[in-house]
Amino acid sequence: MMKMVKRWSILAVVVIMAAMVKGDSSDDLLEVKRVKGKKLCTRGWECSQWSQYCCNQTISDYFQVYQFENLFPKRNSPVAHAVGFWDYHSFITAAAVYQPLGFGTTGGKLMGQKEVAAFLGHVGSKTSCGYSVATGGPFAWGLCYNKELSPSQSYCDEYYKYTYPCAPGVEYYGRGALPIYWNYNYGATGEALKVNLLDHPEYIEQNATLAFQAAICRWMSPVKKGQPSAHDAFIGNWKPTKNDTLSKRVPGFGTTMNILYGDLVCGKGDIDDMNNIISHYLYYLDLLGVGREYGGTSEVLTCAEQKPFNPSSSAASS
Repeated sequence: MMKMVKRWSILAVVVIMAAMVKGDSSDDLLEVKRVKGKKLCTRGWECSQWSQYCCNQTISDYFQVYQFENLFPKRNSPVAHAVGFWDYHSFITAAAVYQPLGFGTTGGKLMGQKEVAAFLGHVGSKTSCGYSVATGGPFAWGLCYNKELSPSQSYCDEYYKYTYPCAPGVEYYGRGALPIYWNYNYGATGEALKVNLLDHPEYIEQNATLAFQAAICRWMSPVKKGQPSAHDAFIGNWKPTKNDTLSKRVPGFGTTMNILYGDLVCGKGDIDDMNNIISHYLYYLDLLGVGREYGGTSEVLTCAEQKPFNPSSSAASS
């Protein structure tokens, strides 16, 4: 499987070089065709599949290196725990796989900026080593970690021994941009990415592009059939049912927390864990020049009163 890791590394280098050579707006790379009356586009390496979403701006058009650095200024501080691991090019390379599917490319520039801020708000809060009086403030320390430092257990659930059996000597502690826990989550993520993460979960902490891809995959994928992905809930593709409305689940940032963390965060009132995630999102909106006023009302932002889609025993991050 080391060949797989090398292949990811080579792909990242090739795409990064392409990005550095590109230099121009993706408008210069836009190609358009119509299929059965539908407009489809490609935009070079970053949106290379024919897709309606590639007719919009790509992420690198409105989210550039300096903005990534502004969002995560302390990640390479000497006291951080993943110095030199995370970078802008790894994020853009990972996002390129999902931009033809609408990640950061649904709607106009504003919606793209909001989705990137929302996704990275989750990432920043889940990988932060910041605290209230930390240098630079509590929100400057996202991407401080790429793995759990002191695992309390191996996270091997024998219930899944026939579908996602634990590999001998392997530990499934939290790793990545949206940390993955448990053998079944590594197995399912590996299947989606076509990488053997069940036997080699360490790949996530060895390759930043793969770590970001795993996180974006989770953002773009429903936990269960019939439920929305965080992406669809955020951008408004999801239409709540009557039961959703009665459960106070509405399109917006709050429901992304419900999907990603279930009742570990949601339905518990105004708790710190939930507010920390929201605060990262709003702070990132400000740094991107969008402004936190575009984050939405309290009903849209929080999940304090929402009933979880899934109980904690089946929550995605449990």
